[in-house]
Amino acid sequence: MLMYLLRRLGLALVTCLFISVLTFIIIRLPPGDFVDAYIANLAASGSTVSNEQAEAMRRDYGLDQPALVQYARWLGRVLEGDFGVSMVWRRPVTEVIGDRLWLTMVVSFAALFLTWAIALPIGIYSAVRQYSIGDYVFTTLGFIGLAVPNFLLALILMYLGFRYLGLNVGGLFSPDYVQAPWSWARVWDLAKHLPLPAAVLALAGTAQLIRIMRANLLDELRKPYVVTARAKGLTERRTILKYPVRAALNPFASSVAYLFPYLVSGSIVVSLVLGLPTVGPLLLQALVAQDMFLAGTIVLLLGIMTVVGTLISDVLLMWIDPRIRLEGHG
Repeated sequence: MLMYLLRRLGLALVTCLFISVLTFIIIRLPPGDFVDAYIANLAASGSTVSNEQAEAMRRDYGLDQPALVQYARWLGRVLEGDFGVSMVWRRPVTEVIGDRLWLTMVVSFAALFLTWAIALPIGIYSAVRQYSIGDYVFTTLGFIGLAVPNFLLALILMYLGFRYLGLNVGGLFSPDYVQAPWSWARVWDLAKHLPLPAAVLALAGTAQLIRIMRANLLDELRKPYVVTARAKGLTERRTILKYPVRAALNPFASSVAYLFPYLVSGSIVVSLVLGLPTVGPLLLQALVAQDMFLAGTIVLLLGIMTVVGTLISDVLLMWIDPRIRLEGHG
């Protein structure tokens, strides 16, 4: 088992290196560079930049160097913990991301907790009470949840909150606390605004996991070991929860692989609709402006979090499912 984990860790490090290469290539794919985008924005507002000024800006940001040199310098700084200076914000990338990263993780963790807290018991109930009225109700709600886009739900909730409750639905803070320093009052204000975006982000994931949990548990309940457990006189509650539910939890553990990058990015469209100060809209702005240091850092974080999530998912699957442990030992 130890050798299996070491092998997975080695593969994860190699994957992170390839992710850094792909990240740099993706950021450089659009034609032109940040200076070209900056000049275009100035031209739209009626200002101009001379060729000498443009070349000076490229020298300042190192954009006049070959691509391989730019990548080597960027990766060297990243390994030292220096992610460069944002070209748009004119501040270090770590400062630009700053609170946005933590707020994104808070919102995403709340959405993740809500997803699992709802999907697990409903999935078990739907499998155990197959074809009951409750199963049909939850199945219908699950299909609606899969069909309705998150951003549309956000728009509906914003309209209902403003139209009938007189609430300004959106954001994570009240106007008085947007720029305020952190305090218990600001934390409480965040907690009051957190349920709505968490519920919107959790909708599609909850509906999907309910369907997966129901299907997997139904498959486990039909296996011979469940029939044997019932024949030995185990109670129905113990028969279901001890082994079939544990085996059916595999998709929950597997979901960690794609939920970890979701903790960094969140849903960009939902964040734009609700006006959330998360990393998603910042990534969109950086890509449009071709801010290679800011966009590259966020994309690199997404890739690394995917690798970390996959590694944690593998460990959880080995702990939950003895069959995987035996395969890893073999």
